[in-house]
Amino acid sequence: MALRDAVGPYFGDFGGRFVPESLVAALDELDAAYREAAVDPEFQAELAGLHATYTGRPSIITDVPRFAEHAGGARILLKREDLNHTGSHKINNVLGQALLARKLGKTRLIAETGAGQHGVATATAAALFGMECVVYMGEVDTERQALNVARMRLLGAEVVAVKTGSRTLKDAINDALRDWVASVETTHYVLGTVAGPHPFPTMVRDFHKIIGEEARQQVLDLTGALPDIVTACIGGGSNAMGIFDAFLDDEGVELYGFEAGGEGIETGRHASSITLGRTGVLQGARSYLMQDEDGQTVESHSISAGLDYPAVGPEHAWLASIGRATYEPVTDVEAMEAFRLLTRTEGIIPAIESSHALAGALRLGRDRGPGTTILVSLSGRGDKDVATASRYFGILDEGASQL
Repeated sequence: MALRDAVGPYFGDFGGRFVPESLVAALDELDAAYREAAVDPEFQAELAGLHATYTGRPSIITDVPRFAEHAGGARILLKREDLNHTGSHKINNVLGQALLARKLGKTRLIAETGAGQHGVATATAAALFGMECVVYMGEVDTERQALNVARMRLLGAEVVAVKTGSRTLKDAINDALRDWVASVETTHYVLGTVAGPHPFPTMVRDFHKIIGEEARQQVLDLTGALPDIVTACIGGGSNAMGIFDAFLDDEGVELYGFEAGGEGIETGRHASSITLGRTGVLQGARSYLMQDEDGQTVESHSISAGLDYPAVGPEHAWLASIGRATYEPVTDVEAMEAFRLLTRTEGIIPAIESSHALAGALRLGRDRGPGTTILVSLSGRGDKDVATASRYFGILDEGASQL
């Protein structure tokens, strides 16, 4: 079986559906609706039409030679998901799920968000389709991503600051799941990554695989060959799974995911769930997650709110276990240096999440040298991270702390 044919609910030993009884019927209904929509020409045509006239697809490929001068002579190409409407890859999945919600007769969308990109995309789709919208966001993330909180509210969404646990993405997902249990008759939960119970990992991947399908053809058209390496940042793993999917069965193409190494994996303050995690169950699926000696989930850390999550999508866990993809940590320092380098050399301000993939590409380029082509998923733009980056680099003028 081709690797691209894996559809869940299990990917090897990972995935599944570990949920309260009250959600089983809703997940069965969603699974049936998705399988029907996946082969429905009318549904697919409506989604393609939205991507062409609203999202702005196809997103372009950008050659970045000045940035690549720092990568040992390798050629680096960026898949520009940052140019999508709402500023990231998240809109690909959200529009698909919003169409499904309408098909199911749901009138209310809920979502979790870390960096705010998924929340903004969900609030945007709710406005477009005339639906009520509630977004759960950890209190810590509402503070470091205040601009996106304002965007969601302007779009008409209610933003609920979650004050439990570490007050980050994991806790936002927990509260969104609690809401869904209580409101499933009218509400669709727009899960934002390739995690959670079946069918979310499969469905979210499928809505994002357009990233890899476009990029594969664009690189062939530009260079006459497939890239040697495809890279992406990994939190839950949605943008990575989207760009990896089209290359899974190309044996000559290496796949690299770069996790949040935070302050260094030796410090314990990181979000490297594949590098240092163990198999366990979190938020409806079996995957690799960060645990203590008693099997309790431990808190993650990353300068990037979008990667600050102690687990990973089950398909990534499977790809790591069979050796098809390689996953390595990138520290906050490495990511921020790549953030500054791309900004200064190419005039492109990336999301801090995406900067982990850029740092990984620099590392791989220096190792492999000239003649290597590396394709990077630039999953989001850095508008939302300007305040964080300005504080990190100490470039704010006195009195400008409210940026």
